[in-house]
Amino acid sequence: MPPRRCPCGSGLPYDGCCGPLHAGERAAATAEQLMRSRYSAFAVGDPSYLLATWHPTTRPRDLELDPGTRWTGLQVVSTAGGGMLAAEGTVEFVARYVHDGAAGEQRERSRFVREGGAWRYVDAT
Repeated sequence: MPPRRCPCGSGLPYDGCCGPLHAGERAAATAEQLMRSRYSAFAVGDPSYLLATWHPTTRPRDLELDPGTRWTGLQVVSTAGGGMLAAEGTVEFVARYVHDGAAGEQRERSRFVREGGAWRYVDAT
């Protein structure tokens, strides 16, 4: 059986892409990589990773994922900043899903900051 493709759309196997980030084996190197790994966490149902990568000033106390939502695709529209040496960045994306049989999409521009060497999701518009 071939390895499962990563939900983030990189084309890589999950175990060679977002899987090691979800397992805590390494951290995201860029804001875009963190955003892609967070999308994948929604897709594979990993709320603990989402909370761990959320900035403490905006992080909710807990997070329940909707079992009626299946994430079906990610398109990165643009990035600003967020590189390996940057302190902040934004990533605009479209995330597609099916919820209770109806297709939809979430368009978002997410803001990220690097603190203590780790990227954190702050908020979105």
